[in-house]
Amino acid sequence: MAASSGISITLSLSLNHDSNKHSNTSKMVPSAALLSPPLCFARLGKKPTACMTTTAPAAPQSACLGFKNLMETYTVNVQRAEGRALNVPLLAPFTIASSRLDGVENVAVRLELSNGCVGWGESPILPHVTAEDQATALAAVADACRALKQSPGKTLGLVLGEIQGMLPGHSFASVRAGIEMALIDAVANSIGIPLWRLFGGFSDTITTDITIPIVSPTEAAELATKYRVQGFKTLKLKVGKNLTSDIEVLKAIRTVHPDCLFILDANEGYSSEEAIQVLQKLHEMEVTPILFEQPVHRDDWKGLGHVSHVARTKYGVSVAADESCRSLDDVKKIVKEDLAHVVNIKLAKVGVLGALEIIDLARASGLELMIGGMVETRLAMGFAGHLAAGLGCFKFIDLDTPLLLAEDPVLGGYEVSGPIYKFTNARGHGGFLHWDNIVW
Repeated sequence: MAASSGISITLSLSLNHDSNKHSNTSKMVPSAALLSPPLCFARLGKKPTACMTTTAPAAPQSACLGFKNLMETYTVNVQRAEGRALNVPLLAPFTIASSRLDGVENVAVRLELSNGCVGWGESPILPHVTAEDQATALAAVADACRALKQSPGKTLGLVLGEIQGMLPGHSFASVRAGIEMALIDAVANSIGIPLWRLFGGFSDTITTDITIPIVSPTEAAELATKYRVQGFKTLKLKVGKNLTSDIEVLKAIRTVHPDCLFILDANEGYSSEEAIQVLQKLHEMEVTPILFEQPVHRDDWKGLGHVSHVARTKYGVSVAADESCRSLDDVKKIVKEDLAHVVNIKLAKVGVLGALEIIDLARASGLELMIGGMVETRLAMGFAGHLAAGLGCFKFIDLDTPLLLAEDPVLGGYEVSGPIYKFTNARGHGGFLHWDNIVW
């Protein structure tokens, strides 16, 4: 396979098994033009990206040059494509203000190019947050996979554009993200570079927070104690179902982990008055969260703006839009009307290309950035982690949900040491599943 516009890509077709395709020893030699700076959004430094810093990492404000160039020049031929149910139990029920999850029921996507290189993606499903359920996602993935196999010989950009047209908007954002992940992973495997390099090369390491769902004060204290021992400095606490209980849980956590940093995530659960009341009670406890995420309903724009204003001016707390940030138009509204200080980027909400567009707009507008996910395995979380490490522009990193699963079905991928993820794979995102009877 050759690329146009003066960029040559040397590929090895000798790798026939997924485990070999994701090993750290690559026989593929990428073009120097694809590895040379500037790449996507950021420089090729080795400085680790810190989570929960007082200021966002100083990644340069540049366009996505390397990745955009790749989209225009790399020709994609999909030979095999398939989606399958990805069901994984949780260590404990995951309860937030808007829903409860007892196990992961996502969709895994596997694509194989004509050169034998494989890419993996994941479409996360979270009730009341993603528009798709698992059955809908599986059907949509199947349709997209059939279309991919029938559209050979197009550039990566054209193929990704067709996927956007086939799976438009928020209604199919999670499915679109899974397909985009798999395509980009396959191409990165083909040219022999890890995704963090493709997306800018700022760092090969990130540090995440960890989430405590809505539980009793006793359970929250036990989790906080465990996470303190494991080295987590930032706890993201789910709130929003009962204001009084939320305060009691905060007190219990503060007792066992007094030095931790707090993120509050209400998942739309409060009214604007309740959200401000929580901040006042925390102020009386001499506790200042570093972030207050989605305090009110996603369509309560007036309430979001009011809470953001009071939180910043009276309590020195930043407010993040999560459920209110589901499209580029949402972010434009947030910027124009000064409704929040931070936007939370989740690939399952907007897809990969949509995320890159929002990141560009947010950085140009002075909004701070957070990256998060749904309840996902290390397939989707690994892709998001590579993106965050490569770009180096996220002040808040919330990529912890694989740590909440009872099983890890993903082979390869990133290395975990408490809150630190290290991306040591030679190409792509490095994670894959073991599937028997791969379909043609």
